[in-house]
Amino acid sequence: MRLIGLLQAGKGFNVDALAEICDVSRRTIFRDIEALRAAGFPLSYNEQQQRYCIRHTVCLPETNFTAEEALSLIVLCYELGHSSGMAFFGPARSAALKLESALPHRLREQVRGLVDTVRIHSSPSNHLDEHKQVYEQLRDAAAAHQSVRIGYKGPMEEKTIRTRLDPYQLLFSRRSWYIVGRSSLHRSTRTFHVGRIVDLEPLERRFEIPRGFSIERYLGNAWRLIPEPGPDHDVRIRFAKMVAQNVAEVDWHKTQRLQFNDDGTLDFRVTVSGLSEISWWISGYGDQAEVISPAKLRGMVAERAARTTELYRR
Repeated sequence: MRLIGLLQAGKGFNVDALAEICDVSRRTIFRDIEALRAAGFPLSYNEQQQRYCIRHTVCLPETNFTAEEALSLIVLCYELGHSSGMAFFGPARSAALKLESALPHRLREQVRGLVDTVRIHSSPSNHLDEHKQVYEQLRDAAAAHQSVRIGYKGPMEEKTIRTRLDPYQLLFSRRSWYIVGRSSLHRSTRTFHVGRIVDLEPLERRFEIPRGFSIERYLGNAWRLIPEPGPDHDVRIRFAKMVAQNVAEVDWHKTQRLQFNDDGTLDFRVTVSGLSEISWWISGYGDQAEVISPAKLRGMVAERAARTTELYRR
């Protein structure tokens, strides 16, 4: 960061002066300058005076990062911007490069060594390659409290529905992006998958987010994303010994309670707003999970298992 501060100070510096002030070699200065160019900094060079400078103030004020802070930010940015990471966050990779390039030489070398020891394998995500413009329009509309009109093709819809949407907040969850807001068609707050929006038109209409609204309050005790009407359900699932420890190691839901039994099985208890989403999760464990209660959920999972069995008997 010190080098960047010098370069954007206005008058410019030659390599010798930069090396002396930063207490590094000329070779290091040349390497850092090339790294800044690669990161997109608007460097200029006055051949007559042999001075480098940054044409505009493009950076934040100097920040004294520790190696741990810098490492966390760089790894996080690389992860967000990786091809298998979060959709629409590709620029995070260039941000990581800029941050790394701006670190003092000794700290940069330390961070580089640490970065090579860390790898993060995130879950596969929906890249939404063709929906970048929709995402950006929703982001801008939500920030400006501006209504939009969308065409939406849900997974269970036979045709495209159209509704005026007041976009409250974008939400990344379970591998993809969603927009939460009030739908004029449904006359209530709904969750829409960004990748299923087939067209979007910004409107002149402005809206106010209801007082007290929050994503947490809206989702309530939903297992994942879709809260269902009606009272919450107290669910009890018994996991076989083979998967019990793996299940217990993860915080699946804010209300979960765990109890290991003498035979090594696990009783998993949770309170959820709706049974549809959690039923799919349970089905994924096959014969290693048994719903103890409620009876309605037990029936849902049993019916799905029966259909699966019938499918493989054909």
